[in-house]
Amino acid sequence: MTKEANPVKIIKLINGDDIVCSFPKEQLGDKSPLIRLSKPLQVKYVPQLTPQGIKDYVALIKWSPYTSDPIITIPKNKIMTITNANGSMQTSYFHLLESYDKEEKVVKDNQYERTRLSDETNAEINEIFDEEDENYTIPNKTLH
Repeated sequence: MTKEANPVKIIKLINGDDIVCSFPKEQLGDKSPLIRLSKPLQVKYVPQLTPQGIKDYVALIKWSPYTSDPIITIPKNKIMTITNANGSMQTSYFHLLESYDKEEKVVKDNQYERTRLSDETNAEINEIFDEEDENYTIPNKTLH
């Protein structure tokens, strides 16, 4: 896919999402309420603290990560604007397309290895909690 054959667009949706994509040549027609997007990536703005202040870092992530479909169809009435992507955004988009179809490993929650604490360590932790319980006092307030 080249820039000239299929220009990169940035779509602003009514929910505020920015989507970087291209339009496939095979659309559904002018009368259709739907539009087809090719390999859409969502623009995520990640705030970064720099010596000059807070600055946004821009990350491109797969917009629909749980499907392998390269073409996504959305309603036209959910689109606010469509603009052309600048050169650096096009470069980033084409660079990420190289890995678009690769399966990403899904990280499961609680993938931490459980180990049993030694009896001594367990006793020390329990002692700390017992001390905290002894030092805790209930505020003297009247309940109605």
